[in-house]
Amino acid sequence: MSSDELPIGDTVDFNPARPLERAALDGAYARLEPIDPAAHAGDLYAASHGEDGQPAIWTYLAYGPFESLDEFHDWLTECQASHDPLFLAVLDRVTGRPGGTGRAGGMASYLRMEPEAGAIEIGNIWFAPVLQRTRQATEAIFLMMRHAFDGLGYRRLEWKCNHLNAASRRAADRFGFTFEGIFRQHMIVKGRNRDTAWYAMMDHEWPRVRAGFEAWLAPGNFDEDGQERTKLAVQSGG
Repeated sequence: MSSDELPIGDTVDFNPARPLERAALDGAYARLEPIDPAAHAGDLYAASHGEDGQPAIWTYLAYGPFESLDEFHDWLTECQASHDPLFLAVLDRVTGRPGGTGRAGGMASYLRMEPEAGAIEIGNIWFAPVLQRTRQATEAIFLMMRHAFDGLGYRRLEWKCNHLNAASRRAADRFGFTFEGIFRQHMIVKGRNRDTAWYAMMDHEWPRVRAGFEAWLAPGNFDEDGQERTKLAVQSGG
């Protein structure tokens, strides 16, 4: 068989993705801001280390919990200096401080950015109990997805997690990501083996996913108590 007969990939007409800048992402219910220890450390520490220390938040993460606010502040300072990952605080615009932009109740990041190939990942996600299973949390992920595809021009968005992290895997499915497989013995986290579940979404799948998010986030989808009328239904087409 000659080289001309071997199967090869399709030709791609693609310009590198645009640079990711440190800027806020605003939605109706949530706002994401680049991490600023002076602005976010107090809220984030209180939300994530209250009562019994919220141990479930940190189980599958490579960091936390933290022994003190000072230790947490020092870690956030390291996060602030990092570009890849680029860490963001998730603020609740609905139940935040009156007249303010909201109270920080979680974090997420963009990471493993490959502008030339058009691939980027969303990760390092943790939401305090006050933010979990809320429209604010869902919109925060939507804002990051929309910015990656529509704002920056990426063609592949990745979601990875410990394969034992059932909550993260359910979230990936709910948000329209396609499961691509398990990378065995991929990492050692806190002295334990981590097999990593890989999920991804392509740019051509995004319009259908975006439409599902927009329908779910519409004000009419929530009753007077803020409860959803219909569940989020997105289709990746993968």
